[in-house]
Amino acid sequence: MKSLVIYKSKTGFTKKYAEWIAEKLSADLYDYNQINKELFKGYDVVIYGGSLHAVGIEGIKLIKDNLDILKGKKVVVFAVGASPFREETVEEVKNNNFNKEQLEQIRFYYLRGGFNYNKLPFFDKLLMKLLQWKLKRKKVLTADEKGMLNAYQKPADFSRKENIDSIVAYASSSENK
Repeated sequence: MKSLVIYKSKTGFTKKYAEWIAEKLSADLYDYNQINKELFKGYDVVIYGGSLHAVGIEGIKLIKDNLDILKGKKVVVFAVGASPFREETVEEVKNNNFNKEQLEQIRFYYLRGGFNYNKLPFFDKLLMKLLQWKLKRKKVLTADEKGMLNAYQKPADFSRKENIDSIVAYASSSENK
């Protein structure tokens, strides 16, 4: 099966996962900005990875707008965020980004990446400064919130190569959605 991996990454965590997946599958790898929908036609498996912004997957419109072209192909979407893996987080991301019909055609995965404030674009830095300010004003912080505040000073990387194993297994299997 010929595989294509596409990614849209702001701080490098999604790109790292995309590179690992492409390497394991001997897949072609493209940055989001290099893609046009004609490229999809030459592949049996299309894997898209986007970073999370709030609970929205960056660039997901590329896949959703082209599901008609992707019919009959294995379509995988993975989102990369700083939050620990929790079923309720995964469900929230899925429900915020896809409807029921889209999920019938897409296999979705959540991968934990990390947080590097210094690599964020200016506008994202501004938004994250507001979040930092809000968190610092709270009297009681959750463990996740404490970890987030620490990550402003020291970047956190939770990406692990073994996190891609289920994506690779599905993409290389004979299983259809």
